[in-house]
Amino acid sequence: MSGCPFFEKRHLLFRNEPPTKEGKEDASQAGDNKTSKGRFLYGDYLQLDKIVSAQLLQSELKGNKIHDEHLFIVTHQAYELWFKQILFELDSVRGIFISGHVRDERNMLKVNTRIHRITMIFKLLVDQFSVLETMTALDFFYFRDYLAPASGFQSLQFRILENKIGVLDNLRVPYNKLHYKDNFKGSENELLLAAEQEPSLLKLVEEWLERTPGLEVDGFNFWERLRINIFDGLNCDEEKIEKMEDSEEKAEVMDELVKQRELFTSLFDEQRHQHLVSKGERRLSYKALQGALMINFYREEPRFQVPFQLLTSLMDIDTLMTKWRYNHVCMVHRMIGNKAGTGGSSGYQYLRSTVSDRYKVFVDLFNLATYLVPRHWVPKLNPSVDRFLFTAECYDSSYCSSDDSD
Repeated sequence: MSGCPFFEKRHLLFRNEPPTKEGKEDASQAGDNKTSKGRFLYGDYLQLDKIVSAQLLQSELKGNKIHDEHLFIVTHQAYELWFKQILFELDSVRGIFISGHVRDERNMLKVNTRIHRITMIFKLLVDQFSVLETMTALDFFYFRDYLAPASGFQSLQFRILENKIGVLDNLRVPYNKLHYKDNFKGSENELLLAAEQEPSLLKLVEEWLERTPGLEVDGFNFWERLRINIFDGLNCDEEKIEKMEDSEEKAEVMDELVKQRELFTSLFDEQRHQHLVSKGERRLSYKALQGALMINFYREEPRFQVPFQLLTSLMDIDTLMTKWRYNHVCMVHRMIGNKAGTGGSSGYQYLRSTVSDRYKVFVDLFNLATYLVPRHWVPKLNPSVDRFLFTAECYDSSYCSSDDSD
Protein backbone atom coordinates (compact mmCIF):
# COMPACT_ATOMS: atom_id res chain seq x y z
CA MET A 1 0.00 0.00 0.00
CA SER A 2 1.32 3.41 -0.88
CA GLY A 3 1.50 6.20 1.67
CA CYS A 4 3.29 6.79 4.93
CA PRO A 5 4.36 3.49 6.57
CA PHE A 6 4.49 5.12 10.01
CA PHE A 7 0.89 6.23 9.75
CA GLU A 8 -0.16 2.77 8.61
CA LYS A 9 1.43 1.17 11.68
CA ARG A 10 0.09 3.69 14.17
CA HIS A 11 -3.33 4.25 12.65
CA LEU A 12 -5.04 2.52 15.57
CA LEU A 13 -4.25 5.57 17.74
CA PHE A 14 -6.69 7.59 15.71
CA ARG A 15 -9.70 5.35 16.08
CA ASN A 16 -12.69 6.71 17.98
CA GLU A 17 -12.44 3.91 20.53
CA PRO A 18 -9.12 2.59 21.89
CA PRO A 19 -8.50 -1.13 21.39
CA THR A 20 -9.37 -3.20 24.46
CA LYS A 21 -8.83 -6.81 25.32
CA GLU A 22 -11.88 -9.04 24.96
CA GLY A 23 -13.89 -9.21 28.14
CA LYS A 24 -12.08 -6.33 29.85
CA GLU A 25 -14.34 -3.57 31.25
CA ASP A 26 -13.98 -0.11 29.73
CA ALA A 27 -12.05 1.89 32.36
CA SER A 28 -13.74 5.15 31.34
CA GLN A 29 -17.08 3.74 32.53
CA ALA A 30 -15.88 2.32 35.84
CA GLY A 31 -17.14 5.20 37.99
CA ASP A 32 -19.88 5.10 40.62
CA ASN A 33 -23.00 6.99 39.58
CA LYS A 34 -23.66 8.85 42.81
CA THR A 35 -26.37 11.07 41.32
CA SER A 36 -28.81 8.19 41.63
CA LYS A 37 -28.31 7.99 45.39
CA GLY A 38 -29.88 11.28 46.37
CA ARG A 39 -26.55 13.06 46.85
CA PHE A 40 -26.03 16.85 46.69
CA LEU A 41 -26.01 17.76 43.00
CA TYR A 42 -24.03 20.34 41.03
CA GLY A 43 -26.98 22.67 40.49
CA ASP A 44 -28.00 22.43 44.14
CA TYR A 45 -24.49 23.14 45.38
CA LEU A 46 -24.16 26.29 43.25
CA GLN A 47 -27.83 27.27 43.71
CA LEU A 48 -28.04 27.70 39.96
CA ASP A 49 -31.80 27.99 40.09
CA LYS A 50 -31.32 31.40 41.74
CA ILE A 51 -28.43 32.55 39.56
CA VAL A 52 -29.64 31.63 36.08
CA SER A 53 -33.16 32.87 36.75
CA ALA A 54 -32.02 36.30 37.95
CA GLN A 55 -31.91 37.90 34.49
CA LEU A 56 -35.14 39.91 34.42
CA LEU A 57 -35.27 42.00 31.25
CA GLN A 58 -37.14 45.26 31.85
CA SER A 59 -37.71 45.62 28.13
CA GLU A 60 -39.47 42.27 28.06
CA LEU A 61 -41.67 43.20 31.02
CA LYS A 62 -42.69 46.30 29.09
CA GLY A 63 -43.61 44.17 26.09
CA ASN A 64 -40.66 45.18 23.94
CA LYS A 65 -37.93 42.57 24.49
CA ILE A 66 -34.48 43.87 23.48
CA HIS A 67 -31.97 41.10 22.84
CA ASP A 68 -28.82 42.83 24.16
CA GLU A 69 -30.32 43.73 27.54
CA HIS A 70 -29.65 40.12 28.54
CA LEU A 71 -25.90 40.56 27.89
CA PHE A 72 -25.92 43.83 29.81
CA ILE A 73 -27.49 42.21 32.86
CA VAL A 74 -25.32 39.08 32.86
CA THR A 75 -22.12 41.13 32.50
CA HIS A 76 -22.96 43.37 35.44
CA GLN A 77 -24.06 40.45 37.57
CA ALA A 78 -20.70 38.80 36.82
CA TYR A 79 -18.95 42.00 37.95
CA GLU A 80 -20.84 41.94 41.22
CA LEU A 81 -19.96 38.28 41.85
CA TRP A 82 -16.29 39.04 41.30
CA PHE A 83 -16.53 42.11 43.56
CA LYS A 84 -17.88 39.76 46.22
CA GLN A 85 -14.88 37.45 45.78
CA ILE A 86 -12.43 40.36 45.94
CA LEU A 87 -14.03 41.53 49.19
CA PHE A 88 -13.81 37.98 50.54
CA GLU A 89 -10.07 37.81 49.79
CA LEU A 90 -9.46 41.36 50.99
CA ASP A 91 -11.19 40.75 54.32
CA SER A 92 -9.07 37.64 54.88
CA VAL A 93 -5.87 39.61 54.23
CA ARG A 94 -6.97 42.43 56.51
CA GLY A 95 -7.83 39.84 59.14
CA ILE A 96 -4.27 38.48 59.07
CA PHE A 97 -2.87 41.98 59.58
CA ILE A 98 -5.39 42.96 62.27
CA SER A 99 -4.90 39.75 64.28
CA GLY A 100 -1.14 40.25 64.34
CA HIS A 101 -0.50 36.93 62.58
CA VAL A 102 1.55 38.83 60.03
CA ARG A 103 4.27 38.98 62.71
CA ASP A 104 4.95 35.37 61.82
CA GLU A 105 6.17 35.69 58.27
CA ARG A 106 4.97 32.24 57.36
CA ASN A 107 1.57 33.93 57.03
CA MET A 108 2.97 36.31 54.43
CA LEU A 109 2.59 33.56 51.84
CA LYS A 110 -1.18 33.64 52.45
CA VAL A 111 -1.19 37.42 52.17
CA ASN A 112 0.77 37.42 48.92
CA THR A 113 -1.27 34.60 47.41
CA ARG A 114 -4.60 36.28 48.15
CA ILE A 115 -3.46 39.72 47.04
CA HIS A 116 -2.18 38.15 43.83
CA ARG A 117 -5.56 36.47 43.37
CA ILE A 118 -7.22 39.88 43.65
CA THR A 119 -4.97 41.21 40.88
CA MET A 120 -5.90 38.26 38.67
CA ILE A 121 -9.59 38.95 39.21
CA PHE A 122 -9.11 42.62 38.34
CA LYS A 123 -7.35 41.61 35.13
CA LEU A 124 -10.40 39.56 34.26
CA LEU A 125 -12.70 42.49 35.06
CA VAL A 126 -10.68 44.80 32.82
CA ASP A 127 -10.88 42.32 29.94
CA GLN A 128 -14.60 41.76 30.51
CA PHE A 129 -15.35 45.14 28.94
CA SER A 130 -14.46 43.66 25.56
CA VAL A 131 -17.49 41.36 25.83
CA LEU A 132 -19.83 44.23 26.68
CA GLU A 133 -18.42 46.26 23.79
CA THR A 134 -19.70 43.70 21.29
CA MET A 135 -22.92 45.65 21.83
CA THR A 136 -23.14 48.80 19.71
CA ALA A 137 -24.29 52.22 20.90
CA LEU A 138 -27.54 51.75 18.99
CA ASP A 139 -28.12 48.35 20.61
CA PHE A 140 -27.74 49.99 24.03
CA PHE A 141 -29.92 52.95 23.03
CA TYR A 142 -32.87 50.64 22.42
CA PHE A 143 -33.14 49.58 26.08
CA ARG A 144 -31.25 52.31 27.96
CA ASP A 145 -34.38 54.17 29.04
CA TYR A 146 -35.53 51.07 30.90
CA LEU A 147 -32.52 51.35 33.25
CA ALA A 148 -33.19 54.76 34.76
CA PRO A 149 -32.68 55.68 37.55
CA ALA A 150 -30.34 52.70 38.08
CA SER A 151 -26.63 53.51 37.75
CA GLY A 152 -23.33 51.71 38.13
CA PHE A 153 -22.40 54.31 40.76
CA GLN A 154 -24.95 52.57 43.00
CA SER A 155 -22.80 49.42 43.20
CA LEU A 156 -22.59 49.11 46.98
CA GLN A 157 -19.92 46.40 46.82
CA PHE A 158 -17.59 48.52 44.69
CA ARG A 159 -17.89 51.50 47.08
CA ILE A 160 -17.19 49.20 50.04
CA LEU A 161 -14.23 47.78 48.12
CA GLU A 162 -12.83 51.28 47.59
CA ASN A 163 -13.14 52.00 51.33
CA LYS A 164 -11.55 48.74 52.43
CA ILE A 165 -8.58 49.19 50.10
CA GLY A 166 -8.10 52.76 51.28
CA VAL A 167 -9.55 55.36 48.89
CA LEU A 168 -9.49 58.56 50.94
CA ASP A 169 -12.88 60.12 51.61
CA ASN A 170 -11.64 63.70 51.21
CA LEU A 171 -10.23 62.93 47.75
CA ARG A 172 -13.41 61.48 46.26
CA VAL A 173 -15.02 63.41 43.41
CA PRO A 174 -18.53 64.61 44.46
CA TYR A 175 -21.42 62.90 42.66
CA ASN A 176 -23.87 65.56 41.46
CA LYS A 177 -22.30 67.92 44.03
CA LEU A 178 -23.17 65.48 46.82
CA HIS A 179 -21.06 63.24 49.04
CA TYR A 180 -20.95 59.74 47.61
CA LYS A 181 -22.76 58.25 50.66
CA ASP A 182 -25.74 60.54 50.04
CA ASN A 183 -26.65 58.30 47.11
CA PHE A 184 -27.20 55.35 49.46
CA LYS A 185 -29.91 55.02 52.07
CA GLY A 186 -30.64 53.04 55.23
CA SER A 187 -28.65 49.86 55.79
CA GLU A 188 -26.50 50.47 52.70
CA ASN A 189 -25.32 53.78 54.13
CA GLU A 190 -24.55 52.07 57.43
CA LEU A 191 -22.44 49.45 55.63
CA LEU A 192 -20.46 52.18 53.86
CA LEU A 193 -19.88 54.00 57.13
CA ALA A 194 -18.69 50.78 58.79
CA ALA A 195 -16.30 50.14 55.89
CA GLU A 196 -14.88 53.64 56.30
CA GLN A 197 -14.29 53.12 60.02
CA GLU A 198 -12.57 49.74 59.70
CA PRO A 199 -8.78 49.69 59.21
CA SER A 200 -8.19 49.87 55.46
CA LEU A 201 -5.59 47.79 53.66
CA LEU A 202 -3.59 51.00 53.20
CA LYS A 203 -3.57 51.67 56.96
CA LEU A 204 -2.61 48.09 57.82
CA VAL A 205 0.20 48.02 55.27
CA GLU A 206 1.39 51.37 56.60
CA GLU A 207 1.65 49.97 60.15
CA TRP A 208 3.42 46.88 58.80
CA LEU A 209 5.96 49.00 56.90
CA GLU A 210 6.65 51.08 60.01
CA ARG A 211 7.91 47.89 61.70
CA THR A 212 10.50 47.16 59.00
CA PRO A 213 13.63 46.08 60.89
CA GLY A 214 16.64 48.25 60.32
CA LEU A 215 14.80 51.55 60.70
CA GLU A 216 15.53 51.76 64.42
CA VAL A 217 17.60 54.80 65.38
CA ASP A 218 19.51 52.76 67.97
CA GLY A 219 19.96 49.85 65.54
CA PHE A 220 20.96 49.73 61.89
CA ASN A 221 19.35 53.16 61.34
CA PHE A 222 18.88 52.73 57.59
CA TRP A 223 17.37 56.19 57.05
CA GLU A 224 20.29 58.14 58.54
CA ARG A 225 22.86 55.94 56.81
CA LEU A 226 21.08 56.43 53.49
CA ARG A 227 20.92 60.21 53.98
CA ILE A 228 24.64 60.41 54.67
CA ASN A 229 25.52 58.21 51.69
CA ILE A 230 23.30 60.14 49.29
CA PHE A 231 24.64 63.57 50.17
CA ASP A 232 28.20 62.29 50.23
CA GLY A 233 27.57 60.93 46.75
CA LEU A 234 26.09 64.21 45.57
CA ASN A 235 29.04 66.14 46.99
CA CYS A 236 31.42 63.79 45.20
CA ASP A 237 29.56 64.29 41.93
CA GLU A 238 29.67 68.05 42.41
CA GLU A 239 33.45 67.97 42.83
CA LYS A 240 33.77 66.04 39.56
CA ILE A 241 31.53 68.52 37.74
CA GLU A 242 33.53 71.47 39.09
CA LYS A 243 36.65 70.01 37.45
CA MET A 244 35.00 70.00 34.04
CA GLU A 245 35.80 72.74 31.58
CA ASP A 246 33.18 75.46 31.34
CA SER A 247 30.68 74.46 28.70
CA GLU A 248 26.99 74.11 28.01
CA GLU A 249 27.24 70.45 29.01
CA LYS A 250 28.75 71.37 32.39
CA ALA A 251 25.93 73.83 33.06
CA GLU A 252 23.30 71.22 32.21
CA VAL A 253 24.92 68.58 34.42
CA MET A 254 25.18 71.06 37.31
CA ASP A 255 21.52 72.03 36.91
CA GLU A 256 20.54 68.38 37.10
CA LEU A 257 22.64 67.94 40.23
CA VAL A 258 20.93 70.91 41.87
CA LYS A 259 17.54 69.33 41.12
CA GLN A 260 18.70 66.04 42.60
CA ARG A 261 19.90 67.76 45.76
CA GLU A 262 16.56 69.55 46.15
CA LEU A 263 14.72 66.28 45.58
CA PHE A 264 16.60 64.38 48.26
CA THR A 265 16.51 67.32 50.65
CA SER A 266 12.72 67.17 50.46
CA LEU A 267 12.77 63.38 50.92
CA PHE A 268 14.54 63.69 54.27
CA ASP A 269 12.37 66.62 55.42
CA GLU A 270 9.70 65.15 57.69
CA GLN A 271 7.75 68.40 57.95
CA ARG A 272 7.48 68.64 54.17
CA HIS A 273 6.30 65.03 54.09
CA GLN A 274 3.54 65.78 56.61
CA HIS A 275 2.50 68.78 54.53
CA LEU A 276 2.19 66.60 51.41
CA VAL A 277 0.16 64.06 53.39
CA SER A 278 -2.23 66.79 54.52
CA LYS A 279 -2.71 67.81 50.88
CA GLY A 280 -3.36 64.21 49.85
CA GLU A 281 -0.26 64.05 47.65
CA ARG A 282 1.24 61.34 49.87
CA ARG A 283 -0.60 58.58 51.69
CA LEU A 284 1.95 56.72 53.84
CA SER A 285 3.43 57.96 57.10
CA TYR A 286 7.02 59.18 57.10
CA LYS A 287 8.32 56.02 58.74
CA ALA A 288 6.26 53.74 56.47
CA LEU A 289 7.78 55.48 53.45
CA GLN A 290 11.21 54.71 54.89
CA GLY A 291 10.29 51.04 55.26
CA ALA A 292 8.98 50.85 51.69
CA LEU A 293 12.14 52.42 50.31
CA MET A 294 14.30 50.08 52.38
CA ILE A 295 12.44 47.03 51.05
CA ASN A 296 12.94 48.28 47.50
CA PHE A 297 16.66 48.82 47.94
CA TYR A 298 17.21 45.42 49.57
CA ARG A 299 14.66 43.48 47.49
CA GLU A 300 17.30 40.89 46.49
CA GLU A 301 17.94 39.95 50.12
CA PRO A 302 15.96 36.81 51.09
CA ARG A 303 14.33 38.57 54.02
CA PHE A 304 12.92 41.31 51.79
CA GLN A 305 11.87 39.32 48.73
CA VAL A 306 8.36 38.44 49.92
CA PRO A 307 7.66 41.99 51.20
CA PHE A 308 8.85 43.38 47.86
CA GLN A 309 6.48 41.05 46.02
CA LEU A 310 3.63 42.31 48.20
CA LEU A 311 4.43 45.96 47.43
CA THR A 312 4.55 45.11 43.73
CA SER A 313 1.13 43.42 43.91
CA LEU A 314 -0.35 46.42 45.71
CA MET A 315 0.77 48.64 42.85
CA ASP A 316 -0.76 46.12 40.44
CA ILE A 317 -4.12 46.53 42.20
CA ASP A 318 -3.94 50.31 41.83
CA THR A 319 -2.92 49.99 38.18
CA LEU A 320 -5.71 47.56 37.35
CA MET A 321 -8.37 49.58 39.17
CA THR A 322 -7.24 52.63 37.18
CA LYS A 323 -7.45 50.61 33.96
CA TRP A 324 -10.91 49.41 34.97
CA ARG A 325 -12.07 52.99 35.51
CA TYR A 326 -10.51 54.09 32.23
CA ASN A 327 -12.13 51.26 30.26
CA HIS A 328 -15.43 52.16 31.88
CA VAL A 329 -14.99 55.79 30.82
CA CYS A 330 -14.20 54.80 27.23
CA MET A 331 -17.14 52.42 27.04
CA VAL A 332 -19.59 55.00 28.41
CA HIS A 333 -18.29 57.64 25.99
CA ARG A 334 -18.71 55.18 23.15
CA MET A 335 -22.23 54.17 24.19
CA ILE A 336 -23.85 57.49 25.22
CA GLY A 337 -21.44 60.24 24.14
CA ASN A 338 -21.85 63.29 26.38
CA LYS A 339 -25.36 62.46 27.59
CA ALA A 340 -26.17 62.41 31.30
CA GLY A 341 -25.89 59.07 33.07
CA THR A 342 -28.99 57.02 33.89
CA GLY A 343 -28.43 57.81 37.57
CA GLY A 344 -28.48 61.55 36.86
CA SER A 345 -24.73 62.25 36.82
CA SER A 346 -22.93 64.05 33.99
CA GLY A 347 -22.01 60.60 32.70
CA TYR A 348 -18.76 60.59 30.76
CA GLN A 349 -17.55 63.87 32.29
CA TYR A 350 -18.00 62.57 35.84
CA LEU A 351 -16.35 59.22 35.14
CA ARG A 352 -13.40 60.89 33.44
CA SER A 353 -12.74 62.92 36.59
CA THR A 354 -12.27 59.70 38.61
CA VAL A 355 -9.37 58.46 36.45
CA SER A 356 -6.65 60.24 38.40
CA ASP A 357 -4.20 59.84 41.27
CA ARG A 358 -7.00 60.92 43.62
CA TYR A 359 -8.22 57.34 43.51
CA LYS A 360 -4.80 55.69 43.64
CA VAL A 361 -4.34 54.23 47.09
CA PHE A 362 -0.68 53.19 46.99
CA VAL A 363 0.58 56.17 45.02
CA ASP A 364 3.61 56.47 47.32
CA LEU A 365 4.85 53.06 46.15
CA PHE A 366 4.80 54.27 42.55
CA ASN A 367 6.75 57.37 43.54
CA LEU A 368 9.55 55.35 45.14
CA ALA A 369 11.19 55.11 41.71
CA THR A 370 11.79 58.87 42.00
CA TYR A 371 14.36 58.20 44.73
CA LEU A 372 16.44 55.45 43.17
CA VAL A 373 20.18 55.93 43.62
CA PRO A 374 23.34 54.13 42.44
CA ARG A 375 23.74 50.79 44.15
CA HIS A 376 26.99 51.81 45.88
CA TRP A 377 25.14 54.64 47.66
CA VAL A 378 22.87 52.12 49.43
CA PRO A 379 24.15 51.29 52.95
CA LYS A 380 25.56 47.79 53.33
CA LEU A 381 23.59 45.59 55.67
CA ASN A 382 25.70 44.66 58.70
CA PRO A 383 25.88 41.06 59.96
CA SER A 384 23.49 41.65 62.86
CA VAL A 385 20.79 42.76 60.44
CA ASP A 386 21.55 40.04 57.88
CA ARG A 387 20.98 37.23 60.35
CA PHE A 388 17.56 38.51 61.44
CA LEU A 389 15.14 36.89 59.00
CA PHE A 390 11.85 38.57 59.82
CA THR A 391 10.56 41.86 58.41
CA ALA A 392 8.34 42.45 61.42
CA GLU A 393 9.54 43.05 64.95
CA CYS A 394 9.71 40.16 67.43
CA TYR A 395 6.75 41.00 69.64
CA ASP A 396 6.90 37.64 71.37
CA SER A 397 9.94 35.63 72.41
CA SER A 398 8.46 32.61 70.66
CA TYR A 399 9.21 34.31 67.36
CA CYS A 400 12.86 35.00 68.24
CA SER A 401 15.80 32.64 68.48
CA SER A 402 17.68 32.53 71.76
CA ASP A 403 20.73 34.32 70.35
CA ASP A 404 18.77 37.31 68.94
CA SER A 405 19.36 39.25 72.13
CA ASP A 406 23.13 39.14 71.75
